[in-house]
Amino acid sequence: MKKAPVRDKRLDLRDLTVIFDGFKALNKLSLYVDPGELLCIIGPNGAGKTTMMDVITGKTRPDSGTAWFGSEIDLLRLTEPEIVNAGIGRKFQKPTVFEQLTVFENLELALAGGRSFYRTLRARITPAQQNRIDDVLEIIGLTKQRTLLARTLSHGQKQWLEIGMLLMQNPELLLVDEPVAGMTPHEIERTAELLLSLEGEHSIVVVEHDMHFVRSIARRVTVLHEGRVIAEGDMDKVQKDARVKEVYLGE
Repeated sequence: MKKAPVRDKRLDLRDLTVIFDGFKALNKLSLYVDPGELLCIIGPNGAGKTTMMDVITGKTRPDSGTAWFGSEIDLLRLTEPEIVNAGIGRKFQKPTVFEQLTVFENLELALAGGRSFYRTLRARITPAQQNRIDDVLEIIGLTKQRTLLARTLSHGQKQWLEIGMLLMQNPELLLVDEPVAGMTPHEIERTAELLLSLEGEHSIVVVEHDMHFVRSIARRVTVLHEGRVIAEGDMDKVQKDARVKEVYLGE
């Protein structure tokens, strides 16, 4: 019988191992995220970052180990939709917004959850739902773009819209994969401000390669290599770590 973690962690992964055709994508990976914490995860390609997120969201089942969301929810017992409903939202690297809809309609559709597309657009939203959409538009900085079709947005704005769509579900944990890839310097700065504004109210895991961006938002950084944690701490500490220099920074 699996026991829930004693520690009060928002996410608690212990000894996760995932094997694909004899290759250990995760090798007894253990890490945690505190309530309201923004954790940055870095590491070379093939380090296990995507596999880790796949396990958290139910896309991949580990060969061994445990994954707890809070002290009550065993993620390995849930389906992918059940994990979303439990309060975990995932943003992939490439934005997946509905480009033929307006910014407002994208958020409205996200608010509806599992309801059908046409039923959602025909339904009247309540004043509380309208206020929630307005609040999220303000958070993601797209209030002035609310009536624009999503396809007319810049790459960075589409990324912010997708984060907004996740926020409509009010997740406790956000998994954000390489949010600033392909962004302009101004968009990168704005994305940092956005994620920092969410810290505290949400727990956030950011996987990113841009070290300047990571430094601008990270309180704690976890470094993965060959499916396990090799270093952890603030940015200065991990950048000085000899093994991190060898396997990731190329020094």
